[in-house]
Amino acid sequence: MQLPFTKMNGAGNDFILLDNRDGKHALDSSRIALLCDRHRGVGADGVLAVELPLQGADFRMRYYNADGGEAEMCGNGARCFARFARKLGASNAEVSFETPAGIIRASFPDNEVRVAMSDPHSHRPPASLEINGRTLEVHFLNTGVPHAVVFTDDVEAVNVSRDGAALRYHPAFAPKGTNANFVQALSPGSIAIRTYERGVEGETLACGTGVCAAALLHHLRALAPSPVQVKVRGGDTLQVAFEETDGVLRNVTLTGPADFVFDGTISL
Repeated sequence: MQLPFTKMNGAGNDFILLDNRDGKHALDSSRIALLCDRHRGVGADGVLAVELPLQGADFRMRYYNADGGEAEMCGNGARCFARFARKLGASNAEVSFETPAGIIRASFPDNEVRVAMSDPHSHRPPASLEINGRTLEVHFLNTGVPHAVVFTDDVEAVNVSRDGAALRYHPAFAPKGTNANFVQALSPGSIAIRTYERGVEGETLACGTGVCAAALLHHLRALAPSPVQVKVRGGDTLQVAFEETDGVLRNVTLTGPADFVFDGTISL
C-alpha cells in the first residue's frame, strides 16, 4: 500500500499527518509504530489522522503515540493538525476539530497557531513520592492527558530518562500511567520544561499538554499571571494563557509554531 503523508513539527515535537477523510487507510498499532520508527519508517513522535467529523466540527482528529496506542489529546499535535487542516481547505479564520478531550478550536495569529484547550481537571494537591531513592514533591493535572509535574532548581541536571520513567510507571498513577514533567521557574512569568512522554517512552523536545499543565501549576504555586512563557527542550518558547475564577482554571490557550517539514509517500 502506498501511503501519502506530510511531516510536521511543533516546537520540535514531530508528527506524521495523514488525510484519512475517506477512511481508506487502516491505522492499526503495528503500522503506526512502523511509521514512527526513526530507522525503518518516516520517524515521528506520533501520527495525526484527519477524519470526517461526528459531532459538527470541521474535522475529527485521531492522535496515535509512537507505540501505536491512541491518546486523547496532544497540544503540539493539535497545532500541527490545525495548520494541516487549513491546507486541506478549512477556513483561514478558525478551524474546529473533535478529540476525545472535547472539541478544540484553533486560530492563526502572526504565523503561529493558537489552540483553545479543553478545561483542565483532576488537579491533585502535591504528594511526596519515592522516586529512585529520593522523595520528590509531585503535582498532578490533566490537561487532556494526565501530567505529573516536579519543580526543580536546575532542570538541566535532571535525569529525565530515569526519573521520568519512574514517575510514568509509579503506582500513584496506575493503571494508565502519566506523562512526567520537570520544571524550573526562570521568573514569575517564565518557566523551562523537560518532558518524558507516555507512549513515546522517552524525552521529547516538546509536549503541548505538558507545557499547559506546567504553566497552570506554576500559576497556582507562584501566582504567576497569564500568560506564562514556557521554554521547551527544542529551544522554542510557547505561550499559555488562561483565566482563573475562585481557583477554577478555564479558557486555556496554547500558542506556538507548527511547521511543515516535507511531503512524501511510504510503502506499507
